[in-house]
Amino acid sequence: MRLGLFAATTVAAWLGLGPAMAQQPAPNPLDVVPDKMPFNVPYGSPIPLAQAQAAIQAVVDEANRRGWPEDVAVVGPSGDLVAFVRMDGAQLASIAIAEHKARAAARYRRPTVAFENAVQQGHLTLILSLDDMIAARGGIPLISEGKLIGAIGCSGATGSQDEVLCKVGAGTVK
Repeated sequence: MRLGLFAATTVAAWLGLGPAMAQQPAPNPLDVVPDKMPFNVPYGSPIPLAQAQAAIQAVVDEANRRGWPEDVAVVGPSGDLVAFVRMDGAQLASIAIAEHKARAAARYRRPTVAFENAVQQGHLTLILSLDDMIAARGGIPLISEGKLIGAIGCSGATGSQDEVLCKVGAGTVK
């Protein structure tokens, strides 16, 4: 009888603790309120054509060295095209994608990998509902003297290859 009473008490205790021991849901990332506004880079004057072409040439040189045919777009802060090149053999679908990556990076003032991460790691699929969004790496803002002067977008290889090339182009902007 004591054993039965002990067993019943133990089961009752476990059942009563069940809700208390259950894991609490993770906080919703959308509920986090940062102290400062992220990606709040002020807009500057649009990138000059010569500087845009120099960034593209750096990408083309690196892409040729690696054997990665790419489409490369440079846009101003508004996301409007300043310069573009399609390397021989680059994928035709990537023409629009390169420009789209650059446009999103400029208009949202952040690398497009931030949107890719938000969707894949943060499960924030609402990002996909934003106007003119692309959740794929390969778009990098171009910052000069602390101001956004445009962005560069690369497409034609894997996202990580596109991003590597964009960083090369962005590295030419001072």
